[in-house]
Amino acid sequence: MVFVSKQNFEIAFFFVFLGIFFDFFDGFFARLFKVTGELGLQLDSLADMVTSGVVPGYVMYFLLENSQHEISSSSFFPFLGFVITMGSCYRLAFFNIDTRQTDSFIGLPTPANSLFILSLPLVISYSDSLFILELLTNQWILLLITAFSAYILNAEIPLFSLKIKKFTFKDNALQISFLTLSVLLLAFFQYAGVPLVIISYVLLSVVNNRFSLDGKTK
Repeated sequence: MVFVSKQNFEIAFFFVFLGIFFDFFDGFFARLFKVTGELGLQLDSLADMVTSGVVPGYVMYFLLENSQHEISSSSFFPFLGFVITMGSCYRLAFFNIDTRQTDSFIGLPTPANSLFILSLPLVISYSDSLFILELLTNQWILLLITAFSAYILNAEIPLFSLKIKKFTFKDNALQISFLTLSVLLLAFFQYAGVPLVIISYVLLSVVNNRFSLDGKTK
């Protein structure tokens, strides 16, 4: 949050990404060595709450405070950004008691949502498109993103996991396709590719759910 306050968004993004990276691999190694424990689960969620809950909420607060709005920046309006923090908190708490989310997710995972929000000020900083700049500095668009963020975190939408259990292409075709698409989007669009990656993740999951449902009904 210190780096966000100083508008060092690249460094803030890097440290959040680093936190998410270690969060992924601590779970991976815990499963690999079959180390389980309730305390570890709660500490993991507490760490997620900081990197993927408090930080994106503060970033949205900053964006709303500096947006093109008629309401004074000293008003309550920018604090609505912390709705993301509250949505993240609820998701993390519910995730710990939801037995349906062992192999996949229901609702957008907080790390993905955090990267989406943290990419917005970077898109603003590096975009040459006047349309994008006006879009992401508009108070009502930012408020819409805030509301949608809190919603998609807790929506009853099944999303695939990147966890690899079997080392075969057939079992990981969806994950490999997504990772390939992600690399291409990031290569072509740089920071602007981050929100596109997250949007693609949700859309691919919805399409996959539709095909899976059609397959079961035949």
